[in-house]
Amino acid sequence: MPTIQTRHFKAPQTELYYESYGEGRPVVLIHGWPLSGRMWERQVDALRHAGFRTVTYDRRGFGQSGKTPTGYEYDTFAADLNDLLETLDLRDVTLVGFSMGGGEVARYAAHYGAGRLRSAVMMGAVPPLLLQTADNPDGPMTPDAIQGMVQGIAQNRPKFFGEFARAFFNLDRHADLLGEEYLAFTAGLIYQASPVATQACVHAFSETDFRADLPHLTVPTLILHGDSDQIVPFEKSGARMPEFLPQSHTEVIKDGPHGLYVTHADEVNRALLAFLNR
Repeated sequence: MPTIQTRHFKAPQTELYYESYGEGRPVVLIHGWPLSGRMWERQVDALRHAGFRTVTYDRRGFGQSGKTPTGYEYDTFAADLNDLLETLDLRDVTLVGFSMGGGEVARYAAHYGAGRLRSAVMMGAVPPLLLQTADNPDGPMTPDAIQGMVQGIAQNRPKFFGEFARAFFNLDRHADLLGEEYLAFTAGLIYQASPVATQACVHAFSETDFRADLPHLTVPTLILHGDSDQIVPFEKSGARMPEFLPQSHTEVIKDGPHGLYVTHADEVNRALLAFLNR
């Protein structure tokens, strides 16, 4: 099983599981909560056939990576990403961060610079800041909502995520497209994750402020978002990112839910390939 060893000194060291396909310029796909690198199957196929080396990995606590007792905050996640890029010696990289994975992209750039990067993609991503605060009054997440999510996961994780999937994929519109089989596949990815990591990451992606991180992402960046995203609403996230990313370009997927990587995979893949081939 291909893994790399993390070296971040402030968090427990662990192994990160990764998969690498194809040759060519590297594209690293960073998964969302509470999934794993396997969420990217449609994108891996499109990218490897288009001549890119396509790398996915499982965030610590998720998928087939190590389940540590602590370390579920963005300084550690960015260090883990840096360890992956250094260990595999990836350069001229495009980082694609989905949902909470967009936070890794921003924090990585802030801590380690853009020297290894060619470009970046923020897909349904959580920056700049989801938490509602005095200086971020339009943030969609309140402390009570965050605590309610954590409690729901702790009390009955299967029930919580059964309900969460309805909003994640906008199942009122896309249930027939996905089918029960795909929902079962997604549930399998979710339940590989550590319950500890699953709860801790709610705080991480909801409460972390990326406004000071984003300007360090000095490479061309594609902001890709669905206009029907109920989990990370475009108006509260993607629409605000150009203020911090002057080199960015925004594409909005019509009727796209949060899980647009599968419901609108063809449109997502076309947008990714067009951006990568510029």
